[in-house]
Amino acid sequence: MGTGAAVTALDAVREHLGVEGVHAYRLGSSVFVVSLPGGGQVVAKHTEAAAAEAAGLRWLREPGDVALPAVHGNDGEWVITDYVAPGAPSVAAAEAFGRGLAALHLRGAPAFGAPPPGGPADAWIGLAPMRNEPCATWAEFYAAHRVEPYLRSARDQGLFTADQAAVVTAVCDRLPDLAGPPEPPARLHGDAWSGNVHWSADGPVHLIDPAAHGGHRETDLAMLRLFGTPLLDHILDAYTSAAADAGAPLADGWRDRVGLHQLFPLLVHTTLFGGGYAAQTLAAARSAG
Repeated sequence: MGTGAAVTALDAVREHLGVEGVHAYRLGSSVFVVSLPGGGQVVAKHTEAAAAEAAGLRWLREPGDVALPAVHGNDGEWVITDYVAPGAPSVAAAEAFGRGLAALHLRGAPAFGAPPPGGPADAWIGLAPMRNEPCATWAEFYAAHRVEPYLRSARDQGLFTADQAAVVTAVCDRLPDLAGPPEPPARLHGDAWSGNVHWSADGPVHLIDPAAHGGHRETDLAMLRLFGTPLLDHILDAYTSAAADAGAPLADGWRDRVGLHQLFPLLVHTTLFGGGYAAQTLAAARSAG
């Protein structure tokens, strides 16, 4: 987007905050930082996911367990949030984040696949559409609304052969046995890869760009591992200790199920970007099964 989009970002800030932004600069292809009169900045993001993102941020932020940007407005096209200045990773922030994430997950959700309150069923994960549909079990939800739609898309694009697709299908068929002991639905960020773990200048880790829903807490932990979150061992050690202290320790074998929970994001990347992600998806499916 060029200058016109920056002007539109200023218009969106005027509409939702009732003030004239001083200046807007582009942070991403459709994301702008807008400076406000008297100091302070907000982020104005133009996205089809605006309604889902706003609902997710509010739901995840409500209990105060983990820092997330406050939402100042959303109209289905633009979402206006706090700007959080970036900082450097630190052990203290990593450990606090791990403890907070454990508490957030334990806040629960109405069902596996439930969208955030007020959020649409048809949501997004990054650039990809994502359906939030309440289901009785995590295995049913994960197969029907996460893995299988993207497997069909990847197969239709010729990214998997029939035999390769069958490897992933076999995992879906065995999900009730592979998923570990039953757990209640957790309140998930849903897209907690390293790029959405924002180390802030004022200390706490902020989660951004959620794909929030009711799910399995091991999914967020697997996402943290997928693309190399800094200080991950400190985050996970603090998480597991906090979960155990709360009387809800992670089930035995959770580290062995990382590949299972990474199937969905890897399939999303396969359908969007192709390339080596198809091979990574197959490796994850084989490790899961």
